[in-house]
Amino acid sequence: MKKTQPLIQFEHVSKEAMPHYYDFAVSVHRIKELLTKETGLSFHMYLMKEDVEEVWETVEQIAVRDADDVQLLANVFDCLETRAISFSSITGENKFIIRPSMNNSIFYFPAFEVALAKLPIYQSHEDYEEDFIFANNDESLLAFMDFIYSRQKEYMKGYVNIFSDTEDGVERIQEKITHQVSREDVLLEEGVKTEIFRSIDEFFLHSGSFFKKYDIPYKRGILLYGAPGNGKTTLVKSIAGSTSAPVVYWQITEYTTSYSIKEVFTTILKMAPMILVIEDIDSMPEEARSVFLNTLDGAVSKEGIFLIGTTNYPEKIDPALINRAGRFDRAYEIKLPDADARRRYLQKRNIHQFMSEEQAERLFQKTDGLSIAQLNELYMSIALQWHYENQVDIDKVIKDLQTNNKKTWRQDWNTAPQQPTMGFGQ
Repeated sequence: MKKTQPLIQFEHVSKEAMPHYYDFAVSVHRIKELLTKETGLSFHMYLMKEDVEEVWETVEQIAVRDADDVQLLANVFDCLETRAISFSSITGENKFIIRPSMNNSIFYFPAFEVALAKLPIYQSHEDYEEDFIFANNDESLLAFMDFIYSRQKEYMKGYVNIFSDTEDGVERIQEKITHQVSREDVLLEEGVKTEIFRSIDEFFLHSGSFFKKYDIPYKRGILLYGAPGNGKTTLVKSIAGSTSAPVVYWQITEYTTSYSIKEVFTTILKMAPMILVIEDIDSMPEEARSVFLNTLDGAVSKEGIFLIGTTNYPEKIDPALINRAGRFDRAYEIKLPDADARRRYLQKRNIHQFMSEEQAERLFQKTDGLSIAQLNELYMSIALQWHYENQVDIDKVIKDLQTNNKKTWRQDWNTAPQQPTMGFGQ
């Protein structure tokens, strides 16, 4: 496209003639002057709305983790912040860090000849914040965006990346995976466990060659359902820790809307191939369900996405979500642990340090109906009793837990196992 000369140039504008434009343009003009002075290049200013927050979040991490990749050319206003303090896990530890302020700063990426600035614009009627991105040419900016999303995916590894719908939009935080959950630690029926991890491995190994070889659409959706506390979250952590793909954990809330659904899927598509976990999928607000279903049905909306939905209450799930091919491919019930699973779990926790083999075996048999989370509480209670009394009253500990179990457990999950009636082929 032929380069054209602007009709109105800053040098010819006065504050008296065009006060509002002048207030805005003076900052931009000074930034462009600085960029030319520092680099000897001319710069174009670009409009970027949809991806701006993602870009800034990644720039913030680069400034802390890989400071050699970016230069802080200047701060713009002398009476605004230049540094920021925040409690963050960017460095791999949860602690306070000092970093350059994203606001009031001009960042330059010399490898791409791209600069970014986030500034308040002061005008007589209102103040507002504006994001600016400058590049020497189109090709440089496109290469920079590829770099940003590549770096974003790299930074997401080793973390569970939580997207939560709030009143102010989608909030994003990272939680470091500090305790690695191995596949051996996942207590599931071996057949179910093998099937889930096999599908995970085939999806992410060799760039999805399995799907290409057999002409299978490169997307996958599974639903995990069952009583609370039986390892759905543990399974997700194990998946997150055993694959190099980014993992996004999306929390549905009362603030989930068509806008947040679009934002989440637009974001994750740029990270594909990746894993999207939707916790408590049955809690999707009624007014947002049609948009969510249409998004799942989209031709490219799930390309490269391994979707994992979880629910404690499958009977609450909208039948439209599960009775149509392409939304969820399989459903897996995460059942209460049987005696063998309870034995393996408690033996792994070294329950024998508190009791004899005979007592432990009686414990394995008498804990029928307890979830994995309750077995963990059982272990805690036994350890506390042993620590203070040097003995364990197994019958009392179990009775206390089972009494609590009856008070809090939903009747649905105490009934005998039945064939699922949710519309999935088994």
